[in-house]
Amino acid sequence: MVVSCEQVWREISNYLEGDVEPQLRAAMDDHIHGCKNCTAVLEGTRNIVQLYGDERMIDVPVGYSQRLHRRLEENMPRPRRTFLGWMVAAAAAVLVAGTFEVARSFVSSPEELRSEHARPATGVPPELSVLVSPGGKLFHRHAKCPLLHDKANARAIPAHEALQQGYTPCVRCMKEYL
Repeated sequence: MVVSCEQVWREISNYLEGDVEPQLRAAMDDHIHGCKNCTAVLEGTRNIVQLYGDERMIDVPVGYSQRLHRRLEENMPRPRRTFLGWMVAAAAAVLVAGTFEVARSFVSSPEELRSEHARPATGVPPELSVLVSPGGKLFHRHAKCPLLHDKANARAIPAHEALQQGYTPCVRCMKEYL
């Protein structure tokens, strides 16, 4: 395996800590022994690590740590437990609740009425044969009803089935049952 100077520079810290694979370490050893620039980078990095790792290098004045922490706390922004924070939380809660309501409105069960203006069919005999058209909202008694759309594809089913499927009685031709 042959490595370039850039690869050596990228892995130099891992090399010093012994965190490279044996194959890569051998390739880096070969490269460093033949390259003056990479040898200088290795020695320089090793010196910096030793200097910063030596606790005797820099003596910190007494009380410095406390002053540093106090200065950092002064410059840090204060936590904002304000009205704005509560408003954001409330808006998020309203958004979540609204999402659930919208999702619930898209889920429809067959028992729901297909027309908002439908009146309940309390007096329709369950076995009465009625006509429904695909995509329609109403069931009809007569094929002559002007509100029956797509008469060519209308089909006859019992009234109780039409009610279960969400159809409502036509106010024009089923008025005697409403």
